[in-house]
Amino acid sequence: MKNLFVVVLLVACSCCSSKTAQKGGIETEPTSVTTPYIGVSPCIQKLINQYAAEDKQNPPRKIYSYQYKGKQVYYVPAICCDFYSDLLDENCNVLGHPDGGITGKGDGKLPDLNAEKKEEKLVWEDKR
Repeated sequence: MKNLFVVVLLVACSCCSSKTAQKGGIETEPTSVTTPYIGVSPCIQKLINQYAAEDKQNPPRKIYSYQYKGKQVYYVPAICCDFYSDLLDENCNVLGHPDGGITGKGDGKLPDLNAEKKEEKLVWEDKR
């Protein structure tokens, strides 16, 4: 039982950890995004800049946009395992968590998202 706990703990920690970029054995700071993304709200641009300034995640961070119930929304996939993904409005208010969590089904607040979302676009992806 103790070994199982150690394995679960190691998997959880490795999933959520990231490494600082290295060049020639010297740690370097990640660069931030300075080029604005056309068509995104200022708060989404701020979120992109924040993610770009953080250590790279595995899997890499992404932000998608959709039309949902006549409004522009932004989907941010979970960074790992049992974390929630986020669905944000244009002001970065959390509308709900469409997937993720222990069950993988989110918080249940957006049961119609997959049926109702339109015009999916990849807004940003961390390509470092």
